[in-house]
Parts: sequence; structure tokens; C-alpha cells
Amino acid sequence: MLSLIHSGALVGVESVPVSVEVSTGGDGEKIFFLVGLPDTAVRESIDRVCSAVANSGFHIPNVKTTINLAPGDLRKEGALYDLPIALGILAATRQINQDRLGDFLIAGELGLAGATRPVRGGVSLALQARRQGKRGVLLPRDSAEEAALVEGVAVYPVNSLQEAARFLNGVLQIEPARAQDSPFRRPPPPEIALDFSEVKGQAAVRRAVEVAVAGGHNILMIGPPGSGKSMVARRIPTILPEPTLDEFLEILGIQSAAGVSLSADNRCFQRPFRAPHHTISDVGLIGGGSVPGPGEISLAHHGVLFLDELPEFKRSALEVMRQPLEDGCVTISRAAAKITLPSQFMLVAAMNPTPCGYIGAKCRCSPRQIANYRSRISGPLLDRIDIHIEAPELSIEELRTAKPGESSTQMRERVVAARERQRQRFSTTALPQICNARMTPKLIRQHCALTAAQGALLQRAMERLNLSARAYDRILKVARTIADIDGAEAIGDRHLSEAIQYRSMDRNILGETGG
Repeated sequence: MLSLIHSGALVGVESVPVSVEVSTGGDGEKIFFLVGLPDTAVRESIDRVCSAVANSGFHIPNVKTTINLAPGDLRKEGALYDLPIALGILAATRQINQDRLGDFLIAGELGLAGATRPVRGGVSLALQARRQGKRGVLLPRDSAEEAALVEGVAVYPVNSLQEAARFLNGVLQIEPARAQDSPFRRPPPPEIALDFSEVKGQAAVRRAVEVAVAGGHNILMIGPPGSGKSMVARRIPTILPEPTLDEFLEILGIQSAAGVSLSADNRCFQRPFRAPHHTISDVGLIGGGSVPGPGEISLAHHGVLFLDELPEFKRSALEVMRQPLEDGCVTISRAAAKITLPSQFMLVAAMNPTPCGYIGAKCRCSPRQIANYRSRISGPLLDRIDIHIEAPELSIEELRTAKPGESSTQMRERVVAARERQRQRFSTTALPQICNARMTPKLIRQHCALTAAQGALLQRAMERLNLSARAYDRILKVARTIADIDGAEAIGDRHLSEAIQYRSMDRNILGETGG
């Protein structure tokens, strides 16, 4: 007898339809054939499925059984086909009713005892079921908790093969997972909360970070060890605006496809903060693999990508970020597939001024060593970082006596107000969700007009600092953000001067500093 189960396959971060066809009977001894371009994990599913079927109180067919995963030219990966294959075998051998199978999209890994285990891509599978007009999705509980945020489709959490079989037979009623009960709708636990009030001193750095977050600008902090660069960077998520539900679904869809959402630390409603080590490979940072998948820049979508010790990263890895920083997406081409992944993130980078970390009398590096160290960061990459700020070393006296700075709550209020002004400004454009850092040349001309005196000031700064045309646009974007923080309709002289100051290290970073 033939049965048909509807499932899906992840291609990048999207799910595409896969049909699991099971045919039993015919001549031959008890044997299983699995076809449809499966990888090793899928081929091994036969052993898991047979054990799960037997331990769940069902019988395994004693005849030839053929399992086809269609379409046959799409490579199938992972253990998400365990549950569909098991249910297909039960339906083909008339151990469960086939009448309701067409209403659901089904995915899940099985343990040997028949218990379900979570799979990657729960959100993408739910979105696929909604596009196909399915009545619902059957997923393991942990995967169902994230898929429940997708509106317009019912997500049924199943804990075991036996539970899924009874549900499809109409014997057991399962309540769909509710979005409001999902852990992904809860804020981060308070015990891990950070706050900017814990940062002492560094008023200029705090101001630069607030401007960067308010406009979604990339920022580079340069200072000796212990000046608080990493401490500041790790508190940036505390002043980011809360994501909208649509933004969070994009975030969760990417993290779900990569398996990141299954970690307990990520099961809450927040923007991502990714901080890869400098030994990361090009593929790990950008994404890819034999079957392309998301890298760190996509996992940081709508959030923060923190690159500490920026010059220590491989130059090839840094250079391939140039296009995603401009476009907000990355296209990966492989023999298996060509995919485009979203990567609209805020880049936060930190570096020491010299190889030893210090400047002035403490530095023992030669000019050549310093030049080689700083040349690891190319000019085109620096052009794409809107704000450069020095984080000076704090004295012991400052650490002892400095008063706590503003809290994250106070800073976030100003950031949210500035973002709201940007939302209203761009609400009638084709890109209503962008912030100042993503303004197109047309929007820059429209919203960043300068007076004649301001134009002359910017021209002198460009010539003196030898800045590029790209840096010109970025100064205007930053000036627009500073004006938004102040609630000003037009860019003022003070706003423009502060924005120029944040580019002053564009060329100085390559100068001769140190002992």
C-alpha cells in the first residue's frame, strides 16, 4: 500500500516542500530502500525509525518497503524526516488512518524509544505550511514553541511517535501551541542583565555608541587593553530598540535554520548579539558549506556583530564582509545551490592601537610593526565603518572615584525616540523599516541638506583628512542621526562637526603612533 506525508527541506534559511512516499508490499524479503538523494543522517534514519516503531507498540512490515523523498534532485539533510517516515510506514501498513495526513506538514527526529527530538527550521517549516494552506504543522515540542510565533497556521507539539499516531487517528486531542506561551515571547532573564551604569568614565565612547545605535551605524573602538571596549560592546543590546514581531520572526527563522534557537540562552525575545573568535573561517563568518547555510553575519541579522581584536581576524574574512555591509544581504553560490541570506547587522569592532596594546611611553613596538598591524584593516573596510572613537586608558584614580554613568534605560529612551523619528520619516518610502545608516543616495539628498557654510566646512574636512566619497555620505548619515537625537528638523553646525570628528581616525589610524 502507498502513503504520502508532507514535509520540508531547508535551503539556506527557507523551507521547500518535500513529499515522503512510502510503499510496502511486493515480492522480496524484508528490506528497506531509501531513495531521493538522502545524506548520511537521513540514511541512518531507517534504524532509528524501526526501533521507534517497535518500541511504540507498532509492528514493522515484513515485506519490501520503498521510501522516496521527492523531489529526487534536492539533497535531503538531517534527522527531521524520522517522524514523517515512521508515520508513512504506519499509514502504508494501515496502522494509522490516512484521511488526515494531507492536512499537516510533519517533521521531527525520533529517539529509539519513540520520543521526538527538536529539529532545525521550525519557523521556516511553519511558514511553508502557511504558504501551502495546510491546516497545521506537527513538530517536536521545542521546535513547536518557536514555530508558534507564525500567525495563520496551527502548530501541534507532539512528544512521541505514539502521540502523533493517536492524534492522526482522531483518538487524542492536542491543543495547538500558543504564541503568548512561547519562551520566545519572554524578555531575557534578569540574572544575566547588563547595564551601562556599570561602565565608569569613557563619556565620549558612550556618546559615540549611543549615536551608532540610534542610527544603526557601524562603529570601531580603538584603545589599550582594559579601557572597557568589550565591556561597552556587550552592553549595546541593552539600548537597542525591541524588535518588531516581523523582525523577530526573521531573526528566529535564521537562528532556527542554524539550530541556534534550540540553545536555552537564546530562547527569549531579544535581538541577537554575536561575538565570533578571531580564528573564525571565511565560511563561518559569511556562511556557506557544501549545502549553503547562514554564517555569523546572518545570525546577527537585526542585531549586533561584535568583532573583538579586529586586526587579528584573517584579512580574507574581513574583506568578504564589504559587500554584505553595503547591501544588507550576502549571496552564496555553490554547486548544490545559490542562496541569498539576510545580513543587516550593526558592526561593532574593537582593536588595540598597536600590537603590544599600548601607545606612548609604554609602547615598545617599532614603526614597522605598528604599520604592519594597522594595515591588516583595509581602507575600503574602514570606509564602511561610520564611527571611529578612541577609548583612552583609565587611571586607577578614575576607576576609584568615577561616578556611575547613565543607565541603559535612560540611553535607550533617547535611542528609541530617535528611531521613531526615522520610522516616521521613512514611512512613506519603499523602505519603511530602514534607519539612517541604510539611507539611499536619494534619501540622503532629501533629508541631509546642508547650508552653504556647512558644505564648505565638510569640504575642508574631506580635503584635510583625505576622505573618500563613501565617507562623505556616511558623515551626512551620522549627522542626521545626531540631529534626530536632539529632536532637530535640520542638521545643525554642531551635529555636522560631531559627525566629522567621528571620521578623524580614518587616516590617523595608519599614522605613526607609539614608542
